[in-house]
Amino acid sequence: MSAVVGIIMGSKSDLNIMNDAAEIMKAFDVEFEITVVSAHRTPERMFNYAKEAAGRGIKVIIAGAGGAAHLPGMVASITTLPVIGVPVKSSNSIDGWDSILSILQMPNGIPVATVALNAAKNAGLLAVQILATGNPELGTRMQAYKDELRTVVEASAAELENSTN
Repeated sequence: MSAVVGIIMGSKSDLNIMNDAAEIMKAFDVEFEITVVSAHRTPERMFNYAKEAAGRGIKVIIAGAGGAAHLPGMVASITTLPVIGVPVKSSNSIDGWDSILSILQMPNGIPVATVALNAAKNAGLLAVQILATGNPELGTRMQAYKDELRTVVEASAAELENSTN
């Protein structure tokens, strides 16, 4: 089976964050690939990745980047696939705001779905939800995941309420 989600990052130093997206793919049995594609240091690699992804079967790209964070937007400008941007708080970051704004403030015509700072897990979940629009079985698993979240919160609420009575 070939990958349907591409997880890319601007630097290997982003891997500790981007692994959260990979873990979600594994949890939902979604085939993925993961690699480093720098918009600034390897622009040809970035261009080729974005241009060829759909032809290789990729349906959603999750792109994480810190600092200037051009990777998600540049990839989105090249491909017609949905791109989910993960702003990463890097060592040269301005508390992550540079990454957030670089990904969030895309010009009209080049949309990038943007999750919270370092929220690769949410990027993974959003990718699964996008894929689930065409895959009922995946939609059922996503519903079960959300039901489990609700159950955990309800149990926490009951425990708290019972302890204060």
